[in-house]
Amino acid sequence: MTDPIADFLTRIRNGIRAAHETVVIPSSGLKREMARILQEQGYIQSFKLMSADAEHPGERIEITLKYTDDRRSAIQGLKRISRPGQRRYRPHDNLPKVQGGMGTIIMSTSHGVMTGHDARREGVGGEVVAEVW
Repeated sequence: MTDPIADFLTRIRNGIRAAHETVVIPSSGLKREMARILQEQGYIQSFKLMSADAEHPGERIEITLKYTDDRRSAIQGLKRISRPGQRRYRPHDNLPKVQGGMGTIIMSTSHGVMTGHDARREGVGGEVVAEVW
């Protein structure tokens, strides 16, 4: 797999389209932080780490998706911005707004993984990993 972050986003997108309650994704540090941000921003219900077992050699993340009462997902869209072949870096004073400020940017900065709003407040730029709305 050449782009594990795109795989992370695609698994969530596919789980939403199939109306699954949970999605299981191979774990990494960046993916755990992205799941934490999605939970803090209210896009997913929860996530938990699952340890390795005989069937699955590596650690995994189980994400519980969030739906409204009429079964619409809290996530309307996910988009990978910075790719392995074309990285996208932005300074803190030139961060894009998602859906007119209604969405969230997930950024990887020198201060850790954070939302675009937090990066603006702290005055740090970095790699724009994904957009969620």
